Amino acid sequence: MKQVVFLIALVLLYTAATYAQPRPADKTDAPTVAKSVAPAPASFPAKYEGGLFGYNEKQKGILKFDDANERLVFLDENQKEMFGIPYKSVLVIQPHSRSVTSTTGNVVRHIPLPGAGLAGLIREKRRYMILQFSDADADVRGTVSFKLEDKELLSSVLRTLGEKAGLQQRGDAYYRPRPAPKPVI
Repeated sequence: MKQVVFLIALVLLYTAATYAQPRPADKTDAPTVAKSVAPAPASFPAKYEGGLFGYNEKQKGILKFDDANERLVFLDENQKEMFGIPYKSVLVIQPHSRSVTSTTGNVVRHIPLPGAGLAGLIREKRRYMILQFSDADADVRGTVSFKLEDKELLSSVLRTLGEKAGLQQRGDAYYRPRPAPKPVI
């Protein structure tokens, strides 16, 4: 009887071990997530948060798709062009969000009243587009960030810029794959 129980346990363990093997990921379903996102408008408000050398100040303005010159252009509040990033130099674009205590929450939290400290729980989400690029003029790589209004705008901008720059999607981000190494003959 002990031998029969032992054999049954051995068969069950072997069966469990064979089904626990890792399976290769199916890459055919990855791009279907982005298909439900609407295309981005030709221009939209954004706040430059920094990252490009020569432009250190945070500044409100407008991001614009300049398809004629194949680049993403940042215009200041007076519609003056500040800088442009060519689509072909974009390496990675990705979303980033940060939850912070609102200004109102910080002010009310410091009022000396019972329960005012709970106002510090008032949080807001800030959404950013992080763009990594290669600057051919200075032969350097850089990272620029822009603050956008909401999640839907951020998703649509990422999708549209990813398509225009010829990037591949990985999750919520888009990247430019490395060229395949040339074989040495």
